[in-house]
Amino acid sequence: MRIVVDFDRCQSNAVCMGVAPELFEVRDDGFLYVLDETPGEDRRAAAEEAAASCPTQAINLVEE
Repeated sequence: MRIVVDFDRCQSNAVCMGVAPELFEVRDDGFLYVLDETPGEDRRAAAEEAAASCPTQAINLVEE
């Protein structure tokens, strides 16, 4: 699984960071950073919840 963010849609509102702080971080510069683009299966539930919680639907999970 790979986390893909559409940064044109992302508003860096940090909802994903609140759900999965081990995967996402909004830094002082106001931009979202993906901390682990290819998380293991142990983080799948957190990644799915973060993607589902994104108000702009900017986060997608791609199976590899």
